[in-house]
Amino acid sequence: MKIIIVEDDQKLRIELVRLLESNGYETEVVTYFTDQIIEDIKDKHGDLLLLDINLPKSDGFAICRTLKQQSPIPIIFVTSRNTIEDEVKSIRVGGNDFITKPYNTPLLLEKIKRSLNQQVHNHKELTVHGVTLDLPLSLIKNGSKEVELTRNEFRILYYFFLHPDRVITKEELLDDLWNDKYYLDENILTVNINRLRKKIEEIDIYDFIQTVRGKGYRI
Repeated sequence: MKIIIVEDDQKLRIELVRLLESNGYETEVVTYFTDQIIEDIKDKHGDLLLLDINLPKSDGFAICRTLKQQSPIPIIFVTSRNTIEDEVKSIRVGGNDFITKPYNTPLLLEKIKRSLNQQVHNHKELTVHGVTLDLPLSLIKNGSKEVELTRNEFRILYYFFLHPDRVITKEELLDDLWNDKYYLDENILTVNINRLRKKIEEIDIYDFIQTVRGKGYRI
């Protein structure tokens, strides 16, 4: 998942990049606050936007209002402005959430996770490299072909689909599955990965889940 950061404070930008990347997110920063800022944000194709309100030559509320007319990207305001009026206005212009500086790190990460999950659940399907995961029916699809997944197989593949083209370690997968009450150990995880590969091959998809030697897996 890619998070775009629009923040004019360089120190805070660096802190946010380090925090997010250490928690498995890809980041992009916007540092030029010109009339082209909306296009700059859209061109980065992010999954979520962290947006300051007070920006040089720009206004976070106006950016949010305009962007929401053109893109469904979830937006969290990260700002030193902490009045009720600001929070209400952030909702009215289309913001998904609001957190004040100095921010509480676990709270910010939880708000990001919640906003991303809400965005995903607004869709019935996720598609990566031409392969589709049907969320309500727990199916993996390739054109007109499909195969049903078990609960554990679906949850593993769902995590892959949320993080395409990124190497995911076994530890990261197990941590996510543990947090979501899918209690697997490393051996059961390996068995499920192998079963997933065989099921996917049944619908003519090959080498979809790749092993990155010594690191983990990637789709």
